[in-house]
Amino acid sequence: MKTYKKDLVLTSNGQRVSYHNITESVRQAVKESDIRNGLCVVQSPHTTCSVIFEEFVHDLDFNGDEFLQVDLNRILDHIVPRELSEETNYRYPGPKHLEFLMGLDDPNYPCDPGTILNGDAHIRASLFGASETFIISETTLQIGSVGYIYFIDFDQNRKRNRKCQLMIIGE
Repeated sequence: MKTYKKDLVLTSNGQRVSYHNITESVRQAVKESDIRNGLCVVQSPHTTCSVIFEEFVHDLDFNGDEFLQVDLNRILDHIVPRELSEETNYRYPGPKHLEFLMGLDDPNYPCDPGTILNGDAHIRASLFGASETFIISETTLQIGSVGYIYFIDFDQNRKRNRKCQLMIIGE
């Protein structure tokens, strides 16, 4: 059995939910892996990001988002509203967690409490999960003709680089 690992670096826009169509990057990684039959795991290590498998839609709105993404955002805005201030119904982040995050020596967590008001992003990512697994058969990713793979960053508070991890296992 062989394994192949690759990381994709994706930049969120920091103003709205970021959708990244990573289908071709995953297909390319499968080719690079030289694995004929096996599995491809696509995973986010970030707690406000998800990986989903969805139909590619050719119609885009003025932001460049596919109509299914716009529809998904609209539904999620009703179910899980944005956390725009500490005066919302969200209990996250809480004083102890805020103190912990403000004490980190990590450039991914600036000492700005406003960037941590993202309880909505954590809940949305929890609903969709952090990964998807795909079958590889005879060197081909089994995703059909219209199935595409998307990496989503639900955090709308700041622009930053995100990592998407690929692990391909097989023979």
